[in-house]
Amino acid sequence: MAHAVTQATPIKSVETPVVSSASAPNREKALQILSKSIYKELRENGYEPKQIVALASEIISLVTSDLNLD
Repeated sequence: MAHAVTQATPIKSVETPVVSSASAPNREKALQILSKSIYKELRENGYEPKQIVALASEIISLVTSDLNLD
């Protein structure tokens, strides 16, 4: 299924603040909400579950590469 490519708004680089243990549950909840929102948006724009899995796999690959650099 072909999808039109849209120009995304550039994401500004932001330094991640140090997370205290008190704010960790709030971040986990925020990530859960964000992931549901992204998934819903992708599905509403015609992306198939298989394409979303490919996106998630690519993100995991990038994070894994980043962790291997440390």
